Formats: sequence, structure tokens, C-alpha cells
Amino acid sequence: MSYYHDYKMEKIFEALEQPKTIENLQLSESFITDLFLKIVAGYGTVKTSTINEITGIHWDILERILPELEKSGLCATVGGGFLFSSVEYSITPKGREKARGINEDNPYIGMAPVSYEDYYEIMDVQMKGRYPLKIPSKVVENTFKDVVGIAYAKESIIESCIIGKGIFVYGPPGTGKTFVVSKMPDLLPPLIIPKFIEFGGRIIQIYDSSFHKKCEEQPEDPRWVKIFAPFVLTGAELNLNKLETNYNPNKGVYETSPIIKANGGILLIDDLGRQRDDHELILNRLIVPMENNKDMIYVRGIPVVVHSHFIPAFSTNLDISIMDEAHLRRAPLHIFLKNPDVEEVKEVFRRNLEQLQEDYEKDVLDRFSKVYENINEGGEGLQPSFAHARDVAQICQAVRINKDKNIIDIEVLEEALEKHVLIVLQRMRIDISQIANKTRSFRIKTQDLEAASQALSDFGSIVIANEKDSLIADLEENITPVVLVDYLKKKNIDIKKIEVIAESEKELRRTILGW
Repeated sequence: MSYYHDYKMEKIFEALEQPKTIENLQLSESFITDLFLKIVAGYGTVKTSTINEITGIHWDILERILPELEKSGLCATVGGGFLFSSVEYSITPKGREKARGINEDNPYIGMAPVSYEDYYEIMDVQMKGRYPLKIPSKVVENTFKDVVGIAYAKESIIESCIIGKGIFVYGPPGTGKTFVVSKMPDLLPPLIIPKFIEFGGRIIQIYDSSFHKKCEEQPEDPRWVKIFAPFVLTGAELNLNKLETNYNPNKGVYETSPIIKANGGILLIDDLGRQRDDHELILNRLIVPMENNKDMIYVRGIPVVVHSHFIPAFSTNLDISIMDEAHLRRAPLHIFLKNPDVEEVKEVFRRNLEQLQEDYEKDVLDRFSKVYENINEGGEGLQPSFAHARDVAQICQAVRINKDKNIIDIEVLEEALEKHVLIVLQRMRIDISQIANKTRSFRIKTQDLEAASQALSDFGSIVIANEKDSLIADLEENITPVVLVDYLKKKNIDIKKIEVIAESEKELRRTILGW
């Protein structure tokens, strides 16, 4: 027994023997018959061993159903040896016609599903009493062996996993927010999930190899799979529709949402505030499954309750105020990741070079450090970033190969630094957050030109130009005429008229392109 395969897991394995009868399979005979017929029709001629492999259904059930299909004139044996596993079945014209009608209603062909009742019972057994966890020190050590620094962040991550409560991670770009959250599933025990569920004759897909990593040991019944705790990552591409379970008519399955795929693991909403839909709507959609550990999906209009016992994680490089109190209660633990120090970034750079199996001259690491060291100490004074360390290491590899060198030297590093866009921007003392912004140009008509000019300068005006009885001021795109009028009136400046005369990208963009 171990942390990843404890006594409870062993008992579930014992319970998940492969069913040998239709009664134990808990699927209707008509569903199984239709599934077999669709497979034979799809192949034209197929061995029983192939049907067994596709569906995961025991030989005893195959030996009962397939001969009945043959007696009904829907298929016929066309070859094979003495063993039933070598027998070949071919579809008949009658069978093909029947299969066509079945496919129109339900085109699913694949692993036999698990009954909804079995799914719910097995999930209940696993999720009940899952928290608090006692995570072995060896598991913690292995989880964070490649994480440099941020001891305080590791503690919060561990405690979030112990009690199964959400966590909010925020801080500047490149500080390792996504990376550190991605370690959380390694701290959680595995679980067993069905590949597919049957409800009302329809198929709900649960297992997704993109997010679910199989464990070495697997239950006898191939319809179930033991997986490591899942890590489901969604980012700026997320919208409300993707948080719903939607029917795929080509596959004949209901494809579950990230909410359900993350059951037993971590659901990370990355880059919060940059989603296509309003992040408030997305957070509101998550409240019920976060609170109740259950979500509702609809199969042919019928509501079906499914497990959604995930630990929510939210990360952003925006301000913490992006989440209100109601949402923060669902993620009560928080981590502020500040920019790392020079030695930490240097160490991550070294580790990335070694992970890439790159040889490098000794002075390369010291030169890389100089990029971030204080100007007074002979450095460039750039802002340290873990993301820089990873990216520059990869660019160094590309430059070395392109120059046909056997080792990364100072020349290679210098060229890599010149090709990293964020380093170039910092060297130009340009704030990347400004590049994507637009400016609004206002014409402010007033007799108090001097006072208005000073007030606008204090307000953060980018450019001020004088006309006969007006000022032209460029301000951030979020400033409206109403906001500007209100501000100037509070400064006791008499305003005759304010109008927006232009909106444009900042001149800064052309400066970068011309660098």
C-alpha cells in the first residue's frame, strides 16, 4: 500500500471486476446488441476479438449476443477457427439496414459505457472523506524538486491540497504562477473514473487523455481507468459555452466541460480577466460546482447531476480586486508571486540549459546574471523573470544550432538576449503593458488654458497642444468626457466644451517596430 494506491483504492479495484453477465453490466440488452451491430456494420467483416477490444465487454456476453444477432439474420459467421475469439462475423443486407437506422439515432461506437448509477456510487466512495489529506514528506519533496525558491508559495500550495480549498495566485508576468499551480496534482492521490457513462441510452464522455494521465496499475474492468489527479488548464480562450457539456453529433457523445474533467484534481483558470466573456460571468458560472462539488448537465433536456469535486485555482497578473468577496471565499488561500531575485533566475536558467542537454561556458551564467543585476553594480538593471530564464535558454539552443557551434558561449547568449522581445523592450525602458493600449484625443474648449494645462498634466495627459481657445490632450482610452469634465470642474476650471476627436494606437508601437 502507498499514498498513490491505498486501502480504499485496493477495495475499489476488487469491486471493479469485469462483468460477465448483462445483469452485472447494468446496460440494457438492446443497447449492447445495437453497439455490436454498429461495429460489425462499420467493419463489414470483423473478428470477435476486435469487438471485445473495442467495447471492453467480457467474452461470455459476446458469446451470448452475437449468435442471437446471427439467428436474427443481421450478421453471419464467415470464418474463424475453433476458438470463439477467432470467429469472424460479416454484416448482412438486413443488418446493414438496421444499423443505418441505429446510427441515425445514436452513432456512438467505442468502449461500452458504465451505468450512471455505478459511476455515481464509485465517485461518492472516492470523494467522501478525501480531505483533509496527510501528504507524505517524500511526496512533497518529489513534487517541488524542480521548483526554485518561493518557499511561502509552496506552503500555501500544500495547504490548499490538504484541505481541498481553492487558491488565488497573482503577481507580475513571468513569476511562475502557472508553473507552481501545475505542481498541485502531484500532491493529490489518484482516482478511478469511467471512460464513458450511459444515461437514457446516451453516452457521456468522462475520460480525456489530454487532461487525464493513466496510472501504471489499472482495474480489471477496462471501462474504468485509474488516473493521477487531473490538472485542467484553461486560459484566455475560455468562454461560457466551453464551461458547458455539449453534444457532439459526429461522435455521438456528450463531451464534458473542464468543470467535470477536473473532478478529483485542479481546475486552473489562467490569465483571469483576459477571457473572451466577462470574467465575472465565468466566475459566477463556477460558484455552484465549487460550492456543492456537483454540476448539472442536460442529456436530451433531462438534468443529470455529475461530480465536480475539484480544487479551483485562479491566476492573474492583474490586481487582486479582479475577484470580489463572493469569489474569493471559494479560493480563500492566496499567493502573491513577486519578481524573483537574480540568483533564483540564474539557477532556473542553468537548469533549463541542462534540461535541454546544452553545454555552456562557465562565464555564460555570470553574463546572464548581469542582465538583471543593479546598474550601480555593473549590471543592466532589468526586471528578473523566471519566464526569461526559460525562454532565453531555448533561444540560446536555437542560436547555437543555427551558428553550427558545439557549445553555448557569450556570443550565442548575447544574440539570444537581443532576440528576446521582452528583454529588448526592457532595455528600451518600455512598459509592455502600455503597448496594447489606445489613446483618446480630446479637444477641451476653455478660457483657463494655463490652469487646464496644468490640471491635465497632473491627471496624466500624454501630449498637450494649444489651439486658439482650446487644448488638445491625449489620455488613456478608459477616460470618458464625463470623467474629464468632472475632474476639471473639481479643479474649478470653466469648461465650455469637451469632445473626443480621435482614438488611436499609441505612438509607442511604431517606435518598437522601428527599433
